Amino acid sequence: MLKWAVAGLLAIVIVLALLAAPIAYRLFHGLDVYETVPPTLPVTMLSPAILVFSKTNGFRDGASIDAANAMFRQLARQREWSIVLTENGAVFNPAQLARFDAVVWNSVSGDVLTAAQRSAFRTYLEQGGGFVGIHGAGGDMSYRWRWYVEDLIGAQFTSHTMFPEFQTASIRIEDPAHPTMARLPRTWVRADEWYSFDRSVRRKGYRVLATLDETSYRPRGILLDDIAMGRDHPIIWTHCIGRGRAFYSALGHAAETYSEPLHREMLANAVTWASGREPCKDGL
Repeated sequence: MLKWAVAGLLAIVIVLALLAAPIAYRLFHGLDVYETVPPTLPVTMLSPAILVFSKTNGFRDGASIDAANAMFRQLARQREWSIVLTENGAVFNPAQLARFDAVVWNSVSGDVLTAAQRSAFRTYLEQGGGFVGIHGAGGDMSYRWRWYVEDLIGAQFTSHTMFPEFQTASIRIEDPAHPTMARLPRTWVRADEWYSFDRSVRRKGYRVLATLDETSYRPRGILLDDIAMGRDHPIIWTHCIGRGRAFYSALGHAAETYSEPLHREMLANAVTWASGREPCKDGL
């Protein structure tokens, strides 16, 4: 009984801390910030040109974001990409977006774009641009921009594993022929903070590349509640946005994951795929 009482008290403390977190964030970071003056871009950029965006007006895991940014810089040097890293939302304007082959949202959180910036980004994608979303870019409890969660990501984040937060689990690669999954093992065993969503994006016709084997870890949330999605638990997927390409992976909470060779390979493949010039068809 004492064990359960302590667990219940701990859960209450954690919930109160989470409820207080947004208030604390506002105290330390102020209200949501929206940039209106675009950044200065390089005069010349080679193709593929990649924009890595890591702005947060919500929860921020700075170590993870910094590690991912460092990884993308390294990949850009190795693969001869042009790369721009910014947290300035004003870069989402038609003229500057047109200079990029793909945009990476590196654990972006909160409401980060103005109405005009949202419109520019949506048009960019629908006309053939590329999107790569990483972990927290699909991990908000709610979204003001419904198109982003309903159409671009495709599912609403509901919770992630706790007690322990990081667990070793098995990922099933369901579509090994997709170029983003090249050289990944059919069963990929690794540790992470595992996300659950309100639905399987398969129902929307999205191309599911990998699913979680829920028998390989403990799908319990912050209140020790069951956050299992069942046999169909997508964790990586692609789909088309008009002529554009969209890729989302829920992997990558801990900074150390961006040193994992297989994870790095997958993200490099994702950027290369999203940068493709041919119109998207069936998530390819």
